Amino acid sequence: MNDVTIARIAQHEGQTVTLKGWLYNMRSSKKLHFLQLRDGTGIIQAVVSLADVGQALFELAGSLTQETSLTLTGKVVADPRSHIGFEMQISDIAILGRSVDYPISPKAHGDAFLMDHRHLWLRSKRQQTIMRIRHTLVRAIRDYFDDRDYVLIDSPILTPNACEGTSTLFSTKYFDDQAFLSQSGQLYQEAGATAFRKTYCFGPTFRAEKSKTRRHLTEFWMVEPEVAFMDLEGDMDLAEDFLCYVVARALEKHEKELVEILERDVEPLRRVQKPFPRISYDKAIEEIKAIQLETVDKELRDLLEISWGMDFGSPHETELTKRHDRPIIVHGFPSQIKAFYMKREDHNPLVSRSMDVLAPEGYGEVIGGGQREDNLEVLEAAIAEHKLPRDAFEWFLDLRRYGTVTHAGFGMGLERCVAWVCGLHHVRETIPFARTMDRLRP
Repeated sequence: MNDVTIARIAQHEGQTVTLKGWLYNMRSSKKLHFLQLRDGTGIIQAVVSLADVGQALFELAGSLTQETSLTLTGKVVADPRSHIGFEMQISDIAILGRSVDYPISPKAHGDAFLMDHRHLWLRSKRQQTIMRIRHTLVRAIRDYFDDRDYVLIDSPILTPNACEGTSTLFSTKYFDDQAFLSQSGQLYQEAGATAFRKTYCFGPTFRAEKSKTRRHLTEFWMVEPEVAFMDLEGDMDLAEDFLCYVVARALEKHEKELVEILERDVEPLRRVQKPFPRISYDKAIEEIKAIQLETVDKELRDLLEISWGMDFGSPHETELTKRHDRPIIVHGFPSQIKAFYMKREDHNPLVSRSMDVLAPEGYGEVIGGGQREDNLEVLEAAIAEHKLPRDAFEWFLDLRRYGTVTHAGFGMGLERCVAWVCGLHHVRETIPFARTMDRLRP
């Protein structure tokens, strides 16, 4: 007999089948046990009737404990009250592995306890929903670029140089040399773009920022497209179209789970439609200052303090996006707060051709990118200005020596996108095993 799964149980209506899984929950009466079985594809209610199975099997069912692994054999019957439309009428039970004193009970637990037991917490309905939405977003990201003739070029994780500042690097000994865990795959995508025109990478990146905010992980996944012959305006168009696509895919497949399991208000996600408002950094500074003047709360007013040349913090992004009903694109950030490779405006080198996409509801930056510096002499000067090791970037400079072109790209952190789509307070729930300043286990 082929394995039957709960996800495909509708194909077996009226048949007697065997399901393999774990006991998620149970309630009982004198003559009935209602078993909630999960098999990794879904959860189904299985009814054990004393009249149907006899005393011995009925008592065995009553002895089952949370997360015991077992097989259930029974008839699949339609039930409109079920969230999946079906239940099972059990005729046989076999225990595969007992579960004794399972630590995560239906009662409430603290975040630290749940993260300590992350390997088990992943079995919960909420966490499985989040991981499935993450999977859908991953697939949507790949489909978007693959269907538009982008070539996947895997950037190395071990690199000889910093990409966006030496203070946020994890270093490691590399034989007789020193290497760093990659902060971004973007530099290598520039090589890919000059070979294939449109490329992307999608993999883990590492930031040693000593930050404990709800938006930061030390290990996370980034998707980074890079396109030759594209300028800042084209980059903003790409980011906008891409974000609309992946959010729409998540809604298409998971709207019911978002509402019923994660209790997510999906109206803000439905409003992720083109065009996004595009605001210059200068205009954004003006808007933040206006919001600050209108703010009654002194603590928030102090947090909103800003002047030209400063990067946005979480309060700035949150209050700025409250004025709009969809994501916004802020462009033209000061060169001093952006990476050395960002293109500077010809008429004003203090301003970079950069952009950030800010998500609403306090989720802030989900995409950051812009046009890259394509002038060899300007890039050489930037490397010197940032006191970066010239020899580590000779290959990068070659891309300007041999057929330089206008090019642009961006990076999107998968976990921030998952947190926004799912309506989560902290990014630690968006990845199977979170790595933060104070967490390296499990």
